[in-house]
Amino acid sequence: MTPYIRLAELGLTLPEPPTPIANFVTHAESGRLIFLSGQGPLRADGTLCTGKVGEDVTVEQAYEHARLTGLNLLAVMHAAAGDLGRIVRVVKLLGFVNATPTFSDHPKVVNGCSDLFADVFDKIGGHARSAIGVGSLPGNITVEIEAVVEIAAPH
Repeated sequence: MTPYIRLAELGLTLPEPPTPIANFVTHAESGRLIFLSGQGPLRADGTLCTGKVGEDVTVEQAYEHARLTGLNLLAVMHAAAGDLGRIVRVVKLLGFVNATPTFSDHPKVVNGCSDLFADVFDKIGGHARSAIGVGSLPGNITVEIEAVVEIAAPH
């Protein structure tokens, strides 16, 4: 089953890849690795999910924001690789959670993205990961996640 069929079964549609908000590119390719710049929870209507987890955003809400961020990362992957079917491994995720100093459930939040990648890519979606709490993120977004994926060698 292709990643696109899995997305459809989940009721999800790939958005357009988000435009960088500063002087960087959405991805950089080196050999068979694609390094995806950090993405945030950008909704289809162009609004961002904002707030501080542990204060005005719950773990459950932030999990959904991380899942949405994962969908935006998938859009960048699709644009970078040309076809999500070329992804042979999700190598690593690095997730940042805009949280209060006493919040400690960062891994539960970033699971939103990890679970989506597992649903879309099955076994190759398993990855190394870090989930870090930070005092702020650009635009007060709740989460920012970057990824490294491996693509198939050209035929």
